[in-house]
Amino acid sequence: MTFPEWTKPGIYGALGGAIAISIIGFTWGGWTTSSNAQAMAQKMANDEVTLALVPVCLGLSAADSERIEKLATLQDLSGFGRRKAMMETGWATHPGSDKPDRDLADACLAELALDGS
Repeated sequence: MTFPEWTKPGIYGALGGAIAISIIGFTWGGWTTSSNAQAMAQKMANDEVTLALVPVCLGLSAADSERIEKLATLQDLSGFGRRKAMMETGWATHPGSDKPDRDLADACLAELALDGS
């Protein structure tokens, strides 16, 4: 069986076009793989849960009898020390959990707005 002379360049052109379209689609076109889409969805879900629990954190801080002392401690610290202290207060613990959440601690600190942080 013989193929026409244009077959070989046509196949190379189609293959090159498919590769080029794939590269452009994944880099600039917004295409994504299934695993990447799942990771982005999980991150967005975690962020939304954290934002939903910020009022719980603030409510726990308002109901704490040692609130003034804990806020003074938080005020004196900065950076990771402040987040660690926030986690030790117990305010950044999800209901039903026994360990504090770092993201919730950061979000709660941002809402408390200690010295403009």
